[in-house]
Amino acid sequence: VFCGVHFMAETAKILSPQKQVLLPDLLAGCSLADSAPADEFAAFKHQYPDHLVVNYVNSSAAVKALTDYCVTSSNAVQVIQSLPKDRGIIFGPDKYLGDWVQRETGRDMVLWEGSCEVHEMFSEQAIFDMKQAHPNAKVLVHPECPAPVRALGDVIGSTKRLLEAVHNGDPNGTYLVVTEPGIIHKMKEAAPEAIFLMAPANVVGNEEGSCTSCNTCPHMRRNTLEKLYLCMKNRTPEIHLEEDIIRKARLPIERMLEIG
Repeated sequence: VFCGVHFMAETAKILSPQKQVLLPDLLAGCSLADSAPADEFAAFKHQYPDHLVVNYVNSSAAVKALTDYCVTSSNAVQVIQSLPKDRGIIFGPDKYLGDWVQRETGRDMVLWEGSCEVHEMFSEQAIFDMKQAHPNAKVLVHPECPAPVRALGDVIGSTKRLLEAVHNGDPNGTYLVVTEPGIIHKMKEAAPEAIFLMAPANVVGNEEGSCTSCNTCPHMRRNTLEKLYLCMKNRTPEIHLEEDIIRKARLPIERMLEIG
């Protein structure tokens, strides 16, 4: 049973096709994965026939099947650095993660215009103001955020990297968290005495940066205890993928795992 969003459960099915994979709510999608429809991405790929295709794991199984290498936010830089220097690279679906990887590696990449609705909403001005109000706070930023927001970060990295920064940091410190706030639960386990501040989102119609409840992922929160109970009781809804999609989508994941 995968208490997450659709692409996560699909990935579990790709890696373990012989197992039954259940998702409490099949409508638990992902704005980032949905920003790259497979047919449109295939047409985009066709424009660059000599390029290697690299996709973030936050993508559909159908898009993974069009991919040469998958990456996570933890290993994206390592994977890109391992690719032949004489090959162009298509990177999708997250344009902000792609931009960060491009800056970190110096590689020239063609970026798909996708994004995560949560990370795209963070307010640069509000985060700047919070830094002014809390000058000793360490700013933790996920690379799915736009470049102006990343520029304000003390630590930029995957959820694992941000958790490590708290675990290895000041146990009594203050941290401004610029990613989906569900991570704060794990951060508090690592540093119970620390102070964690949620970065506000910039919402049209509100005073800029005034909404701290708008930076939560509505798709993940479709998974409820009631849905989990019914899913386990009835062993449904189940993830089904065509064998051809599983075979093609598994290859870029395996290539990623071989690199590290």
